[in-house]
Amino acid sequence: MSLAGKRILLVISGGIAAYKSLDLIRRLRERGAEVRPVMTAGAREFVTPLAVGALSSGHVYTDLFSREDEQDVGHIRLARNCDLIIVAPATADLMAKMANGLADDLASTVLLATDRPVLVAPAMNPKMWSHAATRRNVETLRRDGLAFIGPNAGEMAEGGEAGLGRMAEPLEIVAAAEDLLDGGRKPLAGRRAVVTSGPTHEPIDPVRYIANRSSGRQGHAIAAALAKLGADVTLVSGPVTLPDPRGVKVIRVDRAEEMLAAVLGALPADIAVMVAAVADWRVATENTEKIKKKPGEGPPPLMLAENPDILKTVGHHEKRPKVVVGFAAETQDVENNGRVKLQKKGADLIVANDVSPETGIMGGTRNSVKLITAAGIEQWPDLSKDEVAGRLAGWIAERLS
Repeated sequence: MSLAGKRILLVISGGIAAYKSLDLIRRLRERGAEVRPVMTAGAREFVTPLAVGALSSGHVYTDLFSREDEQDVGHIRLARNCDLIIVAPATADLMAKMANGLADDLASTVLLATDRPVLVAPAMNPKMWSHAATRRNVETLRRDGLAFIGPNAGEMAEGGEAGLGRMAEPLEIVAAAEDLLDGGRKPLAGRRAVVTSGPTHEPIDPVRYIANRSSGRQGHAIAAALAKLGADVTLVSGPVTLPDPRGVKVIRVDRAEEMLAAVLGALPADIAVMVAAVADWRVATENTEKIKKKPGEGPPPLMLAENPDILKTVGHHEKRPKVVVGFAAETQDVENNGRVKLQKKGADLIVANDVSPETGIMGGTRNSVKLITAAGIEQWPDLSKDEVAGRLAGWIAERLS
């Protein structure tokens, strides 16, 4: 049991996602953890202390001024007598209190008094998550050393609302907790890595652009996997709808030229993994006004210019990382195209895959890859993109060792 003997304090705050915390308790206990729940007044409007207590098989803490619980300064005991605090769901209100040091109830007081690791799983409406005040609070909490998992993208409980704001799923939170409590060897500790992810958007005019179908899932997963092994990771991401990987510095860009500048700015590094599906071409001259259709005339011609080759630039750079990995998304002759790319780009490894529409790989959650090196080709089985990322991070760690 991966969390055997670990004492976890679970702070449940007042959002509709509180119902997921019931399953989270069960998942944590399945892995051997002892769970002590703290519920805010808002949380008790969504799930009952009776249900939470039944699943945790213990006392549920709700009141800062409880005569029974506070006889021995119980909030300090709760704050210290644990290995990890998980806040799930973490509402905008509670995160604002945490960021500004407010302590007006049991949950916020415990969070202010603790010296233990804290894992935050936000859950709120997308507009609330993207609000400038929430973004400031999140950045403050990150700087203070708190870890985040999620939020995820999807439909909200309220009809007609979708976007970033869904609380991470219980098993995702469990995995993040295991990572935080993992005291094992970090083979990439002290190593610096730069990873690119997602598509690029090359503007045609103010409302149109050239792009591709990349979701960024594989690149984001690789950045997270390298960070899990101890690397200091910079992720240069094109436009995606994914949450930032935990423990990773993220630089957001739109265009290929911006991505190249950000990658070069992250050098020197020990590792470069160029996963982004960069648009090969851009419009030679961007229109400053929307191109209008004219009756009786066909579409105006677009003069294209070639975008910079980021992988090739890094592979032949004077500050070339010790390990350079590129991706080859192909629809035909995957192995041969991958071999050619390996030679031309100056890479140590090309991860090649077939992204024909019927595979579902581009934009999907699974991947089937071939590892192409100067020594030969290795075929991996069909895996989740997280599993591909974990294996690739291990390959890189072994190469550097």
